[in-house]
Amino acid sequence: MNKLAVEDVSDPVLRNDQDMIVRLLAGTTCGSDLHLSGGYVPFMRSGDVIGHEFIGEVVETGSGVRRHAVGDRVVVASFVGCGRCW
Repeated sequence: MNKLAVEDVSDPVLRNDQDMIVRLLAGTTCGSDLHLSGGYVPFMRSGDVIGHEFIGEVVETGSGVRRHAVGDRVVVASFVGCGRCW
């Protein structure tokens, strides 16, 4: 591993009603991404996308999303959650 590259990837699709698709406006990788690229997380595969802290604009929402709408600007932190928990 230990090889990072900038590449074009397929457009995302909503997988369930709680998903949102967010257009990246600014982002970065961080120290926890180094664990991914360093092989410490065994399920990483070649071609996986990293970088989980970013600012973006909502471009599509699933039918179950209640707190955000298309056009909202959002900050995405390193913890992934359902949006319903405290």
